Amino acid sequence: MMRMEPIEIDGHTALGIEVKLPKTTLIVVTTDKGYIMCGALDVGLLNERLKDRRIIAGRAVGVRTLEELLDAPLESVTYEAESLGIVKGTTGRDAVRKMM
Repeated sequence: MMRMEPIEIDGHTALGIEVKLPKTTLIVVTTDKGYIMCGALDVGLLNERLKDRRIIAGRAVGVRTLEELLDAPLESVTYEAESLGIVKGTTGRDAVRKMM
């Protein structure tokens, strides 16, 4: 099952997505510029093998809902996210604000 919902932050709208899979749920909040995601995101892959794509993304671990993803500190971020001021420890919500 998949669920999508708009997420309002400071008058802007991001998209929250939950994908229920066997034994796990993928959780993502995305904007036109980038996204944050649950622990399934491989930031190392984005930074190294897909570096030329300049992906703006962050990863939070131990989250089970969209709200938890927004409230959690990011455990890792891509180099491109860092260029926007999104660093390890930034909350998901603050990261999404910078991606608007």
